[in-house]
Amino acid sequence: MKRILALLAIIVFMSSCEKEYQPRIIDSISIKEFKIDSISIRTIVALDQDRVLFAGSNGNYGAVINEIITKDKLRYQDSIYPSFRSLASNGTDHFMLSISNPGLLYKMSDNPEIVYKETHEKVFYDSMKFFDEQNGIAMGDPTEDCLSVILTNDGGNTWTKVSCDNMPKTIEGEAAFAASNTNIKVLGKTAWIVTGGAKARVFKSIDLGQTWEAFETPFIQGDGPQGIYSVDFSDENNGIIFGGDYSKPKENKQNKAITKDGGKTWQLVADGQAPNYKSCVQYVPGTDGKEVFAVGFTGVSYSNDGGITWSEVSKDGYYTIEFVDRNTAWLSGSQKIGKLILK
Repeated sequence: MKRILALLAIIVFMSSCEKEYQPRIIDSISIKEFKIDSISIRTIVALDQDRVLFAGSNGNYGAVINEIITKDKLRYQDSIYPSFRSLASNGTDHFMLSISNPGLLYKMSDNPEIVYKETHEKVFYDSMKFFDEQNGIAMGDPTEDCLSVILTNDGGNTWTKVSCDNMPKTIEGEAAFAASNTNIKVLGKTAWIVTGGAKARVFKSIDLGQTWEAFETPFIQGDGPQGIYSVDFSDENNGIIFGGDYSKPKENKQNKAITKDGGKTWQLVADGQAPNYKSCVQYVPGTDGKEVFAVGFTGVSYSNDGGITWSEVSKDGYYTIEFVDRNTAWLSGSQKIGKLILK
């Protein structure tokens, strides 16, 4: 018995002494562009190394598959071309959500079907994600005194708006930015939502979006274009937020922060240092939260220490980025899709 206990102790000790992930030495980062005329593309779903879905302005949506671009267009009631900035997949179907009045959520198939419609002068939806095959969430600006949050628990066939009784109250001028479809991060049953404008806060739910609490941040805030534009988490505790002031994109003060306690408290990083305004931040999968990319129309930046320090890897402007593995990501921007390769 003593020998068995000693062996178990050695195994536990060796496991606890495993080395932390060491960021790679990346020799090159390349981006191949695919031109898609006359569309602003702020939302994508990266399927794999060879396929990406996109949705954009003026009812346009499509895909890049094996470097071949396909494109189609939706029109609502003959005269309205929805502007799409939210696109999400539950693994079986994919969904597109338009931004403004009326808010239209389409389930895409051979015949696209509207599964949720909201009519209100203040309707403006910003982001949409799925927790799993059945449960999904979308968020938008307040139409009352709380953020607009809609949920599905039947794979996207029906959606229900969360009552403001279950949401923290927003203040006048607090909203979100439909800049990259990354206002929401989901992990397990947990969701985080970020805001900006008059207030830059992080909202968190641990029950698939049913109830929420809000946490303050040291982010730049108080004016319309200021605040948090994007959020990502590498695990349930470690996360990063990014943004800035869209109207002053060269400024880089109070525009990036990290958390180590699941979003309750946030610490500014690289404050006053590059990079400047960015609309999207994403961890590289399989890197233990060490490798991070941030993109915006101001260019593409990379960190290999969890967001503490950064280097610019491209001056090309993009709105959003989504990884499919440690070495491949898809990006989208103004009239283009990009494929990023790390070597």
